[in-house]
Amino acid sequence: RLQSSQSTSLQEGVVAKTSLTSPPWPEVKLPDPVEEAKHHAEVVQKVNEMIATGQYGRLFAVVHFASKQYKITSEDLIMMDNVLQAECGDRIRMEKVLLVGADDFTLIGRPLLGRDLVRVEATVIEKTVSWPKINMRFQKKRNYQRKKIITNPQTVLRINTIEIFPCLS
Repeated sequence: RLQSSQSTSLQEGVVAKTSLTSPPWPEVKLPDPVEEAKHHAEVVQKVNEMIATGQYGRLFAVVHFASKQYKITSEDLIMMDNVLQAECGDRIRMEKVLLVGADDFTLIGRPLLGRDLVRVEATVIEKTVSWPKINMRFQKKRNYQRKKIITNPQTVLRINTIEIFPCLS
């Protein structure tokens, strides 16, 4: 009986639904491009209005500085393990901003946000060296001892302001 039912279903061209006839993930339906463009324009307009009126709360940003990424807000302190050319008290501008966000929105750069959109300023607070790290090498029964004390230069920055301007497109 099983062979006769299988042969009739194959003759009709209907394939039984098994785990191999369809992929295991649900079928994805893409949105209509016209509706998606309208929704995108509405979101951009709302974000521009929030920025223009200043109703966004406290901003945070992710900046790329001295080959590392830092998540910062205003009045944060950052300690970096390298030497900057700036002197203590100098104001610097961080131009590689990857992301800026607030309570209700987040702007993500591809890969960076433009200079005309975001400005992050910081002040050099202190230039110092790290705690001494002791590198000791020792080989027993060979009369071999080497002691090296390592200190690395460090710079402390205070984030003054994170400003955002309403020019989204």
